[in-house]
Order: sequence, then structure tokens, then C-alpha cells
Amino acid sequence: MSNSSSDTLSSWEQKIIVWLQSMHHDHDDHSHDFFHFQRVWKTAQQIMDLEQVSVNPLVVLAACYFHDIVVLPKDHPERSRASSLAAIKTRTCLEDMGFPAELIDNVCHSVASHSYSAGIAPETIEAKVVQDADRMEALGAIGLARVFYTSGLLRRKMFDPEDPLAEHRALDDREYALDHFQVKLLKLSDTMQTSAGRRMAERNSEYLREYMGKLLKELEGDYS
Repeated sequence: MSNSSSDTLSSWEQKIIVWLQSMHHDHDDHSHDFFHFQRVWKTAQQIMDLEQVSVNPLVVLAACYFHDIVVLPKDHPERSRASSLAAIKTRTCLEDMGFPAELIDNVCHSVASHSYSAGIAPETIEAKVVQDADRMEALGAIGLARVFYTSGLLRRKMFDPEDPLAEHRALDDREYALDHFQVKLLKLSDTMQTSAGRRMAERNSEYLREYMGKLLKELEGDYS
């Protein structure tokens, strides 16, 4: 990336940050707060650096910072529409900010398609990078923390003490937080859109598997 391109990117990042902060963007779900936006952008930059394809970083930057500008609770009846609503709001914000008009459609598509529950397929490389970067937040140490944080908000149990891995019952992540690992999280690596994202997801999925194994041992009284 040239110095001028880097300066433009940095300038737009600061402008977007000031814009978001002026909107007092806040809600009760702190797993999707401003710091989440920043982490997703950092991950997206890593993916772009590793992928051997041409990506417009300004589109990715804007989508990373706006992708969760509308957040609905996990148990909200219209949860699957959250990313589409975020895309609509993103368009209004970017137009008001004077963002390059020719890039707005791609940004909004990247926002709309990032969500797992929306089921919208990413059609541009920028949308694929954003989706992968956001899904990395569900894996590894951060993903582990987010599962139990979100389940606590929803007053769900941590795990079934008699059958934590659901070996003799149906999985139910609406009842048990740990079930969410097998219902969704450990399947995410297969949904990654980029080769770099897939490699990152596979490594972090292994961390979650190791955690599950450690939990089983501790439930048996083995803390070694």
C-alpha cells in the first residue's frame, strides 16, 4: 500500500471513529461494542496481508466499523435481520459523511452479509474478508469469553453437569452455553471464505477443543 493510500485509510478511520463516538453508539451487548469493531478491523488487516488477491482496504475498514451498528439480542425474533438493518443505517451514515459514493454499495453488502444468522452469501472479496474477520471473534480465547458472557445475559446454564458434551442427549445451546461450541462454533472453520481466515479458524477451533477436554477433566476432579 502506498503512503498516500495509507494516509487516506488512516484519515477515514479517524473520521469514522469520531462519527461513531458522536453517535454515542452503545447498547447492553458489550460483546458487540466499539472495541469489537476495532478488533475485527485488526483481524481483517491480517487476512488482507495474507491473501494473494486485490482487496479495497477502505471498503473493509468501513464495513468493519459499521457492521454491528444495529445489534439485536440473540433471542430477538428479528435477530436474523440485524445485519440488513445495519446495512441500511450504514448507507445513511456514509452518505452523510461524504464517503466515496462508488464504494458504498460494496460496504453495505459487506455489512449485510457478515452475519451468520442472516444467511447472506458474500459476493465480493471485501465482504468475504469482513465475514471471516468477524467470525474469528467467535473463536479462540475471545470466542470462549463471548459464549459465556452472552449466555449469562440470557440466563442460560453453563453446561449440563451430567452430560456436558451431549453424548446421550440432543444438543441445546438455548439451555447450555457449552452446547454452542458444537452447535455452531466448531463448524465455523468450514464456513470461512478466505484461505487465511480458514487457517486462523482451524487453529482457534483447536483451542476450543482443548478447553472442552480440560473442562471434562475438571468435572471429574482432575485439575492437573
